[in-house]
Amino acid sequence: MTRHSLIFTAPKTIAIVKEPLPTLQAKEVLVKAEVSAISAGTELLVYRGEAPAELSADETIASLRNGTLRFPLKYGYAVVGRVNNIGVSVDPSWLGRRVFVFHPHESHFIAQINELHPVPENMSAECAVFLPSMETAVSMLMDGRTTIGEQVVIFGQGTVGLLTTALLAHLPLATLVTVDAHELRRDRSIKLGAQFSLDPNEPQLKDKLLTILHKESGCPGTDLAIELSGRPEALEQAIGVTGPNGRVLIGSWYGQRRVNLDLGGEFHRSGIKIISSQVSRLAPQWSGRWTKARRLQVAWEMLEQLQPTTLITHRIPLAEATSAYGLLNDEPETAGQVLLRYD
Repeated sequence: MTRHSLIFTAPKTIAIVKEPLPTLQAKEVLVKAEVSAISAGTELLVYRGEAPAELSADETIASLRNGTLRFPLKYGYAVVGRVNNIGVSVDPSWLGRRVFVFHPHESHFIAQINELHPVPENMSAECAVFLPSMETAVSMLMDGRTTIGEQVVIFGQGTVGLLTTALLAHLPLATLVTVDAHELRRDRSIKLGAQFSLDPNEPQLKDKLLTILHKESGCPGTDLAIELSGRPEALEQAIGVTGPNGRVLIGSWYGQRRVNLDLGGEFHRSGIKIISSQVSRLAPQWSGRWTKARRLQVAWEMLEQLQPTTLITHRIPLAEATSAYGLLNDEPETAGQVLLRYD
């Protein structure tokens, strides 16, 4: 049996390759993909050749664990499909089940049982494929430690940014403001619960943000700024609107791009805390009561509540994947979540 696999062969170059499937072992299953989601953050860095080539692809994902980000490579981590065949030692109840798997873009693949995440029976494949993005959004709230009455600004309204906005909109915050360069995303941000959404390129952005924040509270500046845009310059903007003793949470990965910050002025005396957040691990303060499995379960529950399929703008066949990446890279103002289909 053969499969079709998406391979990044060089910067901004991909190939769809037909290749033989590995032999199904006794404790393995064969998954036939239905849809997979393209990450417009990390995955686009790989596509552009802006990811550090020597870095491990992802040590927490079995299908990526032994590889690096050097071309050529398979990369991706959000596939929903059905179990199409099972090894002789696998419980027959798995056959035909819809599952989510952290796996690259492939029409068929072999997986271990512990890699499978059963999709709730009432959930569509297109909703379930948002699981990694929703888990990241949940981790943003956890690591940001948002509390009642706070003022929050989110830089970046891609899929993770919008899901973070949607989650925060359910909390009793004083103010929720978002910043994004694309009108489509700003409009969706408002629909999801942000009170204000601004363009990062507009003149006097800092003054406008501080005016909004000061109007809503006697404490100037934001309590929490979350940087999810992937733009290194956004980090300095985030620090600039954070009030004394506030927090700046960095969820973006900048790859090989350098971040230049001016920390020689007010920052030195501000007491601002800069926090890195990465969904592949739990921050130490949560290890006493939380596990990754518990956080993932919360993500499933939030998917059921929010039904984020309205964020999908394009559904593109795997054979036309080149156009999908070109769209996200060259016309991001027109694209939300882009899915690859496996008909």
